[in-house]
Amino acid sequence: MNIAVAGGTGTVGRHVVTIARGRGHRVVSLSRAEGVDLVSGSGLAEALGGVDTVIDVANTQTLNGKKSVDFFTAVTGNMLRTGTAAGVRHHVALSIVGADKASAGYYAGKLAQENLVSHSELPWTILRATQFHEFAAQMLQRSSVGPVALVPRMATQPVAAREVAEALVNAAEAGPQGRVADLGGPERKYLADLVRACARKQGQKKLVIEFTAPGPLWRAMRNGDLLPVAGSAVGRQTFSEWLNAR
Repeated sequence: MNIAVAGGTGTVGRHVVTIARGRGHRVVSLSRAEGVDLVSGSGLAEALGGVDTVIDVANTQTLNGKKSVDFFTAVTGNMLRTGTAAGVRHHVALSIVGADKASAGYYAGKLAQENLVSHSELPWTILRATQFHEFAAQMLQRSSVGPVALVPRMATQPVAAREVAEALVNAAEAGPQGRVADLGGPERKYLADLVRACARKQGQKKLVIEFTAPGPLWRAMRNGDLLPVAGSAVGRQTFSEWLNAR
């Protein structure tokens, strides 16, 4: 199978590329490093020539709802239009658990992406996953102010990025399925505890303080709406196993 991976150099994308190639697929990575600008669409038509399936794990780092919607609308729209014209037969998109329950901030962009994919002419599959194990380390870096780290009050069920990548390649091989079962990690944890563990691992003395705010996103974090429901797929690697292996 000829597979194009949007965001092939990112946290999940690099695993998707490695796994797909290891299974004998021909893989092209869609990123600026390969001369493709997903936001403008430059270089996309050439890159999708002869591609059977697109696996979309392109991402942006923002908590701003408008910026998130703008990014995912532009990138997804470009790939769907160009993919249809190029003869792509299957579009696989990675989304996030709770996108429909916390339609604000970053989640608003993911919900916009889902709507575009599910209403497109291309046959599609959408996999929603929880936050990756790497999310806690990213949160530690972004939220630190001197000796203090301010972390959202949030329960999470983190999953290994490689296991998400495996599920995406499995979906590509299985063909269009619509919404598949959500994927979460094997343990339910509080984000603040994961950030504390990351700080200890890095030898940092941090006072980790939880906080919350008004609005649908923060309410979803507090209420557990961003956790996988019964019947979801469950990953294997725990957060502690991932952290100890770093």
